[in-house]
Amino acid sequence: MSPLLESYAAGHWFRADDTGKPLLDAVTGEEVARVSTTGLDYAAMVRHARDVGGPAVRRLTFHERALLLKELALHLGGLKDEFYALSFRTGATKRDSFVDIDGGIGTLFSYASKGRRELPNDTVMLDGGVEPLSRNGTFVGQHLYTSRTGVAVQINAFNFPVWGMLEKLAPAFLAGLPSIVKPASQTSYLTEAVVRRIIESGILPEGSLQLVSGSAGDLLDHLGEQDSVDFTGSASTADLLRRHPAVLERGVRLGVEADSLNCSILGLDVTPEDPEFDLFIKGVVAEMTVKAGQKCTAIRRAIVPEHLADAVIQALSDRLAKTVVGDPANEAVRMGALASREQRDEVRKAIDELRRGADVVFGDPDRVDTVGADAEAGAFLSPVLLKAREGASEPHDVEPFGPVSTVLTYRTTEEAIALAARGKGSLAASLVTHDPRIARDVTLGLAPWHGRVLVLDRDDAGESTGHGSPLPVLVHGGPGRAGGGEELGGIRGVLHHMQRTAIQGSPDMITAITGRWTTGSRRDVGEVHPFRKSLAELRIGDGISSAPRTVTLADIDHFADFTGDTFYAHTDPEAAAANPLFGGIVAHGYLVVSLAAGLFVEPNPGPVLANFGVDHLRFLTPVKAGDSIAVDLTVKQITPRNSADYGEVRWDAVVRNQDGETVATYDVLTLVAKELTPAAG
Repeated sequence: MSPLLESYAAGHWFRADDTGKPLLDAVTGEEVARVSTTGLDYAAMVRHARDVGGPAVRRLTFHERALLLKELALHLGGLKDEFYALSFRTGATKRDSFVDIDGGIGTLFSYASKGRRELPNDTVMLDGGVEPLSRNGTFVGQHLYTSRTGVAVQINAFNFPVWGMLEKLAPAFLAGLPSIVKPASQTSYLTEAVVRRIIESGILPEGSLQLVSGSAGDLLDHLGEQDSVDFTGSASTADLLRRHPAVLERGVRLGVEADSLNCSILGLDVTPEDPEFDLFIKGVVAEMTVKAGQKCTAIRRAIVPEHLADAVIQALSDRLAKTVVGDPANEAVRMGALASREQRDEVRKAIDELRRGADVVFGDPDRVDTVGADAEAGAFLSPVLLKAREGASEPHDVEPFGPVSTVLTYRTTEEAIALAARGKGSLAASLVTHDPRIARDVTLGLAPWHGRVLVLDRDDAGESTGHGSPLPVLVHGGPGRAGGGEELGGIRGVLHHMQRTAIQGSPDMITAITGRWTTGSRRDVGEVHPFRKSLAELRIGDGISSAPRTVTLADIDHFADFTGDTFYAHTDPEAAAANPLFGGIVAHGYLVVSLAAGLFVEPNPGPVLANFGVDHLRFLTPVKAGDSIAVDLTVKQITPRNSADYGEVRWDAVVRNQDGETVATYDVLTLVAKELTPAAG
């Protein structure tokens, strides 16, 4: 008997005491493993996540969590050969496995990078700026994100046993949430292998990752207001989850990625001689055959101009005829097996339903020639292409989760958009066109119905990741039939897991709570210039108020001559006087900023290593010859870098004139050494 998969629960590996359900090799039909959760204590798993995993993760800053994700990605990258060997047994080719395994590891790397670049080295993330709530500025508001104190339950589909787990785990972990992963049973032996290696590594804090190998049992019964469930799978299962008391009565957050009848549209401008025609053909065939069409983003509907239907069908058929089906470990094979014979039966059933409104123009659902494998012992299926009959509804209602696509025809751009919308909401659409007008019209027509739209032409094809590839930096999800959920999307995917709260108080209180200096709160203008302080010595609110400097006409003339910026408002008295905003010669904005820098810098070598940027620069009041300016510079935010001997300091800069009017506001960004060196001290 094959081994029984184990669950990782409450700090130890759990093995059920029954024989379990057999899981079969998708290629040979042989038993790979068995799966069961009989006797698994789901309540203990939830308690362990809340009491052990959650506090351990929340103690870490965003940057510390990001560094652990990077370490984990590097660790798993060294074990890919082991995972690839198991992946073949799921029916995946080497190319398919790359999408799943390397794609999942790449998602960890992406979130590790974005976490350090776009999030503070803190446990709190601010959302937007301060909102003034009173006349004199003593009462203000600020939105912020904090980590919830619950657990993220992640229920994944069978088609991506590695990527499906890691793309949910990475943003949840970065958000400070422990995860309980429940993969689809059919391919869970690969997920279990990856989780086992993660647990053995000790990289993630105990309790931050647990695994259910088998049925979810009564797991959802133990969830409450601070918990979430992210589900990828069928619309029917999603409906059951939506009606669960945990969601309806206890406020558990539910994110759904469900069935999706994605489409690709060939633009009216394209002819068979254009490179876009070949790009369309390659794209449809790739989405039919990669993962044997078992992708939630695969092209189920190919929407083409009516006059090109025959040419498209012929080109697709010619290319599909070259697709070698068989043992995915064989280098000559381009398409492997479906995940199970049951899944093959489901796809055949869907094809039968589609045939009520469409005709098969390529492939035989009941027969396929295979290389290096027994077609009947394994879950093999021929790629099947259909052409819809006029007015057919089935292609817009039935999703064949396999190597199947249906060609539909249109006459006008408006008709193409309407056909796409009949899918009732999809994860992804693509448009192949080289006409910018068609690109705008179709994209804006598709956008309300799709989570992502790829516009493909000869200019971006060389670097395009293709129709069906969700990317860590872009939102993955879609409206309507697709479930209405969102995953990934860079930091959006992290904030999705967090709680946004509006806080109100005095500027000093907001500064104390957020860790970022708020306009109107106390400043510490001491004898030591803040540029002489190391990162360890600097404090939020440290600052300098400079002496004033008079801006002369000679300064303005010199700056214009030196930089070549001879815009009339700085050089032509008559034209400047006629300008309704200025009424005369004014100083260049960048001259004001340059003079301001001269007022607040400390010129000697010290802990300030570099100025690497200016954010949010606004010029508010013109400066004329004879005006004087002074600067208030304040430490606004301090972000140590865990991997360097320096950190980032954000300074609030306000330039005022002799009348106290604000001339300019901006943030100055500097790199500051963590400790003083003897030379800098």
